[in-house]
Amino acid sequence: MKWRKEILPPMAFIVTLIIGWYFIAEVSGLSSFILPTPLEVIKAGWETRSILGNAIGNTLLATGIGLVLALVTGTGIAALMDFWPFMQRALYPILVVSQTIQILAIAPIFIIWFGFGLTPTILIVVLFCFFPLAISTADGLTSSDPELIALLHTMRASRWQIWRMVRLPSALPSFFSGLRLAVTYSVVAATIGEWVGGSSGLGLYMLRSKNALATDQVFAAMFITSLLSICLFMLVYYIERLVLPWYHSRQRTEKWEGSGIF
Repeated sequence: MKWRKEILPPMAFIVTLIIGWYFIAEVSGLSSFILPTPLEVIKAGWETRSILGNAIGNTLLATGIGLVLALVTGTGIAALMDFWPFMQRALYPILVVSQTIQILAIAPIFIIWFGFGLTPTILIVVLFCFFPLAISTADGLTSSDPELIALLHTMRASRWQIWRMVRLPSALPSFFSGLRLAVTYSVVAATIGEWVGGSSGLGLYMLRSKNALATDQVFAAMFITSLLSICLFMLVYYIERLVLPWYHSRQRTEKWEGSGIF
């Protein structure tokens, strides 16, 4: 079945990595402080499940708010650049320059401005996520079929009608590509924000575990962060398949034709 082809290979690879990790931790003779076994990591997560549950909730809250703000900001900037070429010339270099700023360097400034808590973490998520959304959406808007646009011009369609019926639908695949990338960054960004100046969340949990020399708890938080990122990525992936069935149907057709079966 199709789901087996998509799920079984990565699951088999992950299981192989975990088994290899277990044997390395056991055979190498390293202490659990250096490299805990998977069972020790699971045990540490279970023993601190109440603290971890609150931390996960706070991290997801910051991630969700930051993603929404990044979504609005990124797509809004992309739309501005598409409607007015002057804005593209003005904003595109600024977007590129914004990615040269070290987030860890600017995080203390957010703490000075907004104090410890949720706000600096949300802003760090926005900084991580809005760039792939803005750039991918802008590139998608400029990749519209020029012949279709010319046809609508001959039919005296307005600029807004052309944008709504041609440019926006053609940009959706690129938008979802950027969104998948953004959600992958988002949980890590929230964790970094909490690590630097948060008052709760997985980042603070990891920081306190590190200070307590509880390596197994650090590993537990790290794997939960990865799991949350994977879940968000898969959620966006399946939403994309629901919203763009025609796009994935065409991709499958092109794949079969390229294989020489048709």
